[in-house]
Amino acid sequence: MKKSDKDTGEHADIFARITDKIVAALDEGVRPWVQPWSVKHLSGRVSRPLRHNGEPYSGINVLLLWSESMARGFSSSTWMTFRQALELGACVRRGETGSMVVYASRICKTETDSEGQEVERDIPFLKAYTVFNVDQIDGLPESHAVPSEGNTVRPVGRIAHADAFFAATGAVIRHGGDKAFYAPAPDYIQMPPIESFRDVESYYATLAHEEIHWAGAPHRLNRDLSRYAKDRSERAREELIAEVGAAFLTADLGIVPEMEPRPDHASYLASWLSVLKNDKRFIVQAAAQAQRAVGYLHALQPHDEAA
Repeated sequence: MKKSDKDTGEHADIFARITDKIVAALDEGVRPWVQPWSVKHLSGRVSRPLRHNGEPYSGINVLLLWSESMARGFSSSTWMTFRQALELGACVRRGETGSMVVYASRICKTETDSEGQEVERDIPFLKAYTVFNVDQIDGLPESHAVPSEGNTVRPVGRIAHADAFFAATGAVIRHGGDKAFYAPAPDYIQMPPIESFRDVESYYATLAHEEIHWAGAPHRLNRDLSRYAKDRSERAREELIAEVGAAFLTADLGIVPEMEPRPDHASYLASWLSVLKNDKRFIVQAAAQAQRAVGYLHALQPHDEAA
């Protein structure tokens, strides 16, 4: 086997492993990008999964580690490699199994073209490695200790920092009616009144979903939405991007929406499964597109350092 064939096979295998995990959750009716918020131990600060140094993971790694937290009931959002634990004077407990994360990189390869000229190709690839939740590690210093479980006090009324965040994006947000949607041609977001939501957190989670659509407009990130209304598969793909992006963004804002899905989620579930089972790369692409949209919204903030 040529090296390029081997690399391609390993690359494809990582995509398949990632997609199989997400599909397995969807087959159970669970959306892994929101499920960890129902774990009772995560009653404290909600965030994306964090590296050992406090830096948040991004893209597909957020979904992979949220899914692991849901499945295994971890109480901490912090993860590290076996070696990083050792460097902190700690040790992964015997018998513990790690969780897969990936990183994207590029290699420069020199090839000979059809005319005999040497050309350089920039080849992107994924590499998998293993991390452990701090729940699986003994002897960590106090700074990395698992926080004790506490009672979360639910906010009453609007959430000021979330209002400020969405206002800073400059999106036109209209209120009224009983449907939430982004209207591409007039370029505005329609939201039901906040009072009509079961809780204020669900209002902001829904608004985050629509802002991810808004960020994809041609004059912003230019995601191709031209077939959204006519092609069910393309609609499912865009809705999955918005779903994942909203999950990332609400985590960044520390908002915990209730677990009840939107009425349209049931109809999208079968479409998501169809898309993911037929395109092993799409969940990684969707997470990357979601990450890009969230980054775009963060970049519109006056003094925002998250993302």
